[in-house]
Amino acid sequence: MMKYVGAGVALGLGLAAAGMAQAVKTEVAELGASRITLHQQPFLSDAELATLRVVMTNPDALAIFVPDASKGFAALAVSPDDGFLPAGAPAPSAQAIAGLPDQATAAKDALAACDKLRKGAEACVLVLEIAPKG
Repeated sequence: MMKYVGAGVALGLGLAAAGMAQAVKTEVAELGASRITLHQQPFLSDAELATLRVVMTNPDALAIFVPDASKGFAALAVSPDDGFLPAGAPAPSAQAIAGLPDQATAAKDALAACDKLRKGAEACVLVLEIAPKG
């Protein structure tokens, strides 16, 4: 009986953790011909969130952080352990990929590029997704 209780508790904790991982709030903005989604990851500081909000609403800032964002689909991935803007500059592991044919490919490629460069143990996550409007 104890085996089943332990397994049930472990399953419940796993489902709760999975639910928490999916509970990331998002903000959406339209900029030019693009629709931009900000994933408010819990590790992002107020300053990092403010910077990402500028990036998603200002074409010049978007061009700096996500070059070629207007060409197809794009994504920006960040390591939770490395952070987005440690010491006020983008972490080397913060990777933007643009000009891809679909959102799934942009997300997969940005995450892979970030994971390749991250110093921390935790896998990279998306903070911005950019798609053509419509």
